Parts: sequence; structure tokens; C-alpha cells
Amino acid sequence: MSIALREIPEFATEPVILPPLPVYRFSVAQYHRLLEEGILNAEDRVELLQGWIVTKMPRKPPHNGSITRINRRLLRVLPDEWLLRVQSAVTLRKSEPEPDFAIVGGPEEVYFRRHPLPRDVGLIIEVADSTLLDDRRYKSQLYAQARIPEYWILNLVDAKVEVYTEPRGGKSPAYRQRRDYGKDEVIPLVLRGAPIAQIPVRELLPTYRVEFKSR
Repeated sequence: MSIALREIPEFATEPVILPPLPVYRFSVAQYHRLLEEGILNAEDRVELLQGWIVTKMPRKPPHNGSITRINRRLLRVLPDEWLLRVQSAVTLRKSEPEPDFAIVGGPEEVYFRRHPLPRDVGLIIEVADSTLLDDRRYKSQLYAQARIPEYWILNLVDAKVEVYTEPRGGKSPAYRQRRDYGKDEVIPLVLRGAPIAQIPVRELLPTYRVEFKSR
């Protein structure tokens, strides 16, 4: 059942495959109660996407190695008023994804009481190998729908960074602009319209090509 549910975000345009039984979508508040009661915990490796509780893909060494590289690089350039959250929840209207990185506004004490909301987020980054198609299609729609201003995909398959900007909500959520940055280029890090740093792409990517097999 979890495999079928993983393929059906609310805004999917592909045919929906459901089990031959009634299914139930959870609200964010109900999802929180499942966590608070211990029905779900960190060992379950799940997240809430458009009301569906879905399993997260296992992380391979290139993915985890990239997390370390990006974490070290971004921490060197972020001003004190911005916080870097790693594989932590962001609360959207019907979802609570756990992106690889979210750069959010402080103060940090706020997030002892709640997760960041869309208004707190300056940038979300997902590291993609086997999840590349999902991160392009589903996650980009999810973040655009929430009006997250900028979304990066660290594309390990093609050794580049895809930068998505100008989110559009509504019935067909999407980012209006996409620009790809190769290894020899530099990405401007801009948060709430303020330029923060220029980041060489080669400092974020692995030093070798990642082999990829599509699902």
C-alpha cells in the first residue's frame, strides 16, 4: 500500500493507482499526533506529502557525502540571522516534507516550538540521485505550491545544480524559471532579495560521476 500511495500527490497528472479499498489522507495536525503518541518515530523514515504518509528512499554514500560537503560550505557563508536545517521538517498546508536542507530565518528559539513555515524559508535544497525524477516533478510542485522562493536540486546524476525560482501556486503549481549550473560555474546565493555569497558548484558536487539507474 505504501508504494501505491507514494505515486499520488494531490496535483499528479498521471493516472492514479489506488488499492481496491478506501484510503485516508491525514492532516498535518493528525500527522503530528501520530508522532507525539509514538505511533510513528524516526525509525519509520516517513514524511507527509499532500496528506499521504510515504516512505523515504534509503540514502547512498554519494548522497550522504554530498550532505556533508554542502553543510560545511553553507555554514561558512550564512549570516547569523539565517539558520541551516539539515533533513528536518518544514510544515506546509497539507504536507510536512523533510528536505535535505532548508535555510530559514531566525531566531533559532522559534523552532523549539514549531517547525519552519513557508514564510520562514529562504531556500530549500534536495540532493538527488535515484530520487531525481521525484524531486523534479513532485517536490518542485510541492514547494512551488507553498511559494518557497527558491529551490535547488543538487543533481548527482548529471553533475549540476538545478535552480528553480519564481514559484506559482494554484491548480498547476510550478516554478516559472529554471537555470542549470555546471561544475565550472558559480551560483549566487540570494535570500529574501539580499545577495549572500557566490558558491562554486564544484565545491558542492562529488569529485566523480555518480552512476544512476532510473526506476
